[in-house]
Amino acid sequence: MRRFLRQLAADRRGATIVEFAMITPALLLMLMGLFDMTHNMYTAQMLNGAIQQASRNSTIEGAVSREAALDAIVTRSVKTVSPNANIRFARTAYRDFTSVGRPEDWTDVDSDGSCNNGEPFEDANGNGTWDRDPGSGGFGGARDAVLYTVTIEYPRLFPIARLIPGQSEQMRMQSATVLRNQPFGAVETAAPATGNCT
Repeated sequence: MRRFLRQLAADRRGATIVEFAMITPALLLMLMGLFDMTHNMYTAQMLNGAIQQASRNSTIEGAVSREAALDAIVTRSVKTVSPNANIRFARTAYRDFTSVGRPEDWTDVDSDGSCNNGEPFEDANGNGTWDRDPGSGGFGGARDAVLYTVTIEYPRLFPIARLIPGQSEQMRMQSATVLRNQPFGAVETAAPATGNCT
């Protein structure tokens, strides 16, 4: 019996297959993660390129009537890489680039960080109320800065969400660009109205 155990311990046949079986799960997990990451990066590049093209075409006069066609450019590009993607589009027009994503200017008289108690504000979008985001939906007018945002959500290419904690089965990404409309119409140069915060 001892002799058999010594022979068994010295026998190296099949060691390679055992070693391969031990490292295969980690190797497959690493490869799936790498392929998933690469697919997501490629999808992001396709999305960025498509929204740049669509947004440039959105800055010319008459683009409002071609909104569906412009969004279809982005949809086609994304769907070639991720056919099951859900795509959402948003356009927000601002008076100028400095207004994008910034609240309307106000004088914080009581230094509480809020527009309230009758404090004066500049009504950039002319709606009569102070807004944290003064943009208005749509393509805007001549010389307006338009923020074009596309959000996509699609199922991951590989089932790594079940294998790696903290991962979602759905991948979500958002891309945005801001371009100024061409001077295709008369631009009102009147100063913005003022108001008082409530």
